[in-house]
Amino acid sequence: MIEPGGAAMPEPSAADIRLVIAASSAGTVFEWYDFFIYGTLGAILSKAFFPSGNATLEMLLFWLVFAVGFGFRPLGAVLFGFLGDRLGRKYTFLATVMLMGVATAGVGLVPPAATIGYAAPALIILLRILQGLALGGEYGGAAVYVAEHCSPARRGYYTSWIQASVMGGFVLSLVVVLSCKALMSEDTWKDWGWRVPFVLSLALLAISLWMRLKLSESPVFKAMKASGELAGNPFVESMTYPGNPRRLFIALFGVAAGLTVIWYTAMFSGLSFLKSAMRVDDTTAEILVGIACVIGMPFNLLFGHLSDKLGRKLPIVLGYLATLLLLFPAFWLIGAAANPALADMARRAPVAVQGPDCAYSAFAAEQTTRCSKLLADLSSSGVPYRLSRGARLSLSAGDEALPLDRYPWDAKGPVRAKEVRGLLESAGHDFTKVKPDLAHAAVIVLGLVALMALSGATYGPVAALLAEMFPARIRYSSMSIPYHLGTGYFGGFLPFISALIIARTGDPYAGLWYTWVVVVIALVVAAWGLKGGMPRDFADDAG
Repeated sequence: MIEPGGAAMPEPSAADIRLVIAASSAGTVFEWYDFFIYGTLGAILSKAFFPSGNATLEMLLFWLVFAVGFGFRPLGAVLFGFLGDRLGRKYTFLATVMLMGVATAGVGLVPPAATIGYAAPALIILLRILQGLALGGEYGGAAVYVAEHCSPARRGYYTSWIQASVMGGFVLSLVVVLSCKALMSEDTWKDWGWRVPFVLSLALLAISLWMRLKLSESPVFKAMKASGELAGNPFVESMTYPGNPRRLFIALFGVAAGLTVIWYTAMFSGLSFLKSAMRVDDTTAEILVGIACVIGMPFNLLFGHLSDKLGRKLPIVLGYLATLLLLFPAFWLIGAAANPALADMARRAPVAVQGPDCAYSAFAAEQTTRCSKLLADLSSSGVPYRLSRGARLSLSAGDEALPLDRYPWDAKGPVRAKEVRGLLESAGHDFTKVKPDLAHAAVIVLGLVALMALSGATYGPVAALLAEMFPARIRYSSMSIPYHLGTGYFGGFLPFISALIIARTGDPYAGLWYTWVVVVIALVVAAWGLKGGMPRDFADDAG
């Protein structure tokens, strides 16, 4: 390992490396637990803080506010990247974990909109902003800290523990939610019990702080400080350092954007798909995704290790190619196994809507025409449909026309949705939540694990890759900014954009096209811009 001045630095001992990885990974698990717990409890939070009478709108507003946290991650990357490059890696990511823990506990203490009105969503938005700022500084700090303790020959494997711990945060959020639900009655859980996982973040914060306080500063940062090589303004230098604008572009569009949409499609889209479109029992869906995450975590370590042997570029490019080939088949496999009766009914009696004035708006609290109201009711019920124009409004299931003469057009959305479900049930559709048998559950887990493997191929090597792409004096800022622009905007808005596409098309698989297109862009940029060859420390002549 070479210090900024060019002299060789002693390699840390095995015990030192274990402590560095454990403390950095544990803190990352806890921080991502905080962030994921919000997404895991989407069905409850959307009703508590964004009530509108339109179930589709409630969920879209929920995902939009979820995306707000991601939207502020780049600002957090700028702020904490500046501090990390100027003041040090250790104390900066101590600050980020404190901010994250306090903001998450706050979500669990905000009264519902029924009690304090619009102040409730306003407070949630504020807390999500604080979460986003904190997370914008966390990943870069942890990744840089681990990367600067090891040589390129082992850097991919060591830093891949950071990537695996992100998935660990998702698993921890599911475990805590399922445990709380198991210890409470359903009424207690829906009334106030859902707040417990948020408040528990204070205990996780205490553990994380205790572990990170035991760490010393990064040896690379100490060497830069001793030799007077610290950046004057890391943000400005990140934009002006020779070759850095090109590297930032590649890191954003060729790395962060692609790996993030794969990751969030595997995690959030997979869980939402099971719960809503496939009507799998909520707890069962959470358990299946949790099992898949546990099985899938080692893929991050595997591909991180392989990147030490094969170079960083190859696993990422091959992961993108495999995603383009396998994304839709994996979800088709999951869908067919999750609810075979639903898939069979969709083939035998597909739902079709025909009529005039069918301009459905997913953002309207109430639709303006009868056709758009019918589409809203189908969307909120998770029913896929085909839409065509016609002179007269009609609803059919297969060859059977369903009567709309007594449809409660002037009633609220939930009343109408109940009516449309009743009509479809009379035609053979079943809206009962299902619990797949063991064989089908195994197939679901297999499909989810395939998605986790695709994520691991692109995500496992990324911390080492980004650390090696940028000079040490501006490394925290330079790797954090494109990473969080990519994850914050391409990934953070994925659940919202996917839900919007599905609501507009009536096709539960249509939202996957967003992921597919972003991965195509990432593949082109990564194949063109990433350096091949064996891993190596940053050098100006390496580009």
